[in-house]
Order: sequence, then structure tokens, then C-alpha cells
Amino acid sequence: MTKPTRFLDPTVTVDVVIFTVEDGALKALIIKRAREPFQGSPALPGGFIRRGETSVTAAERILADKAGVKDVYLEQLYTFDEPHRDPRGPVFSVTYFALAPRDEIRIAETAETQKPRFSPVSALPKLAFDHNNIIGYAVERLRSKLEYTNAAYSLLPKSFTLTELQKIYEAIVNRDLDKRNFRKKFKELGLIEPTGSKSKGGRRRPAELYRFKSRKPRMLKKFF
Repeated sequence: MTKPTRFLDPTVTVDVVIFTVEDGALKALIIKRAREPFQGSPALPGGFIRRGETSVTAAERILADKAGVKDVYLEQLYTFDEPHRDPRGPVFSVTYFALAPRDEIRIAETAETQKPRFSPVSALPKLAFDHNNIIGYAVERLRSKLEYTNAAYSLLPKSFTLTELQKIYEAIVNRDLDKRNFRKKFKELGLIEPTGSKSKGGRRRPAELYRFKSRKPRMLKKFF
């Protein structure tokens, strides 16, 4: 006879908030669940951790499978473990958030992830499980990260204009920033350098192109 125990035997999943900026808005990738629970409901891309995986290698697999990207900014967010967050029983979600330029994302629609699309974080539908809370938590973490890290590099192409850089920040903080102050403060951080080239095409006059000195996560020496 099995002796009752007060200890849980939870299942562990990984859910990834994949952020990008498109049409001036911060967006997150959501999918339509193919099976119960919440079959047909929108949700974050994710899945159970497979044998031999860590949570980070599972997150990297999800990024590659669902968004077609790798080597982008990826950070563990939080472990969501409310007892009733999943109707199947105790299922803990180790969550991550990732940042990727929209042009590099290749969304793959499969039987497991139906109708993937990007949704503005300011107008999310009702998501399965506690995924609305997860995205809200991730947005706050991302906004905080802009103040003391170079995380914005992962939302931009290798070369970009200062206007494009400012639009990334404005999309994330959800407000307009003063152009002169933004450029002055950002240049003082020493994160970017001119490429020696200028933008081409379009109706506007060519603008100087910049690049991040390092496209790896790093802490700032002073707050932005």
C-alpha cells in the first residue's frame, strides 16, 4: 500500500516569451494550442522538458523550433508554480524571455503550434494558463533591463540608424523619448560605434549607420 505523502511530484515545462518590435510596437509570439487543456486557445510557445535537457536547452530548442532563431538574447525570467495554474495537476513552468529582430524570425506552423502570430503586448487576447501574467512579468523585466544592460542589441540588425535604435526603446517603454536627450545619453554609454556607412533607399536623406561594439549581454557601467 502506497503511503500518503505531503510532497509534490510536479511536471516541469518551459515557456518562452519571444519579444520583437514591429510597426512601432512591442509584440510577443503567441500560438493556438493544438490539444487540451485549453485546446484552440492562444498561448505562449513552450513544452515539457525532454529527457537529458536543462531548462535553458529546452528554451533554446523552443526558440529554434517556433521562431527559427538562435544565438539571441535569452534570459530566465521566473518559475511559475501556483498549485492550480494547470488543470492537469502540479505543473511548474520555468519561463524565459528572448529578444529577436522581426526580420530574422521564421515562424513555422506545425500540428503542434497552430497559427503562430505576433500580438502587441498592449492588446493581448485572453491566453491559456497564466500566460498573460507571464508576459506582463516579462515586459516589466525587459523595461528594467534597458536601464542597466545592452539587451536592445538583440532587437536590432547588425547595423542601424539612431532613429531605429530610439524606436526600439520607445516601443518597449511605450512612450515617446526626446530625440536630443536620447542620443546624447546613449552615446555616453559607449555601447555603439559608427560603421562608416550610411543608410540607402527610401525618401529620407541617408543617415549614419551604427553597430553595437558587442553583441553579447553585458552590464552597463552607469544607468541609462
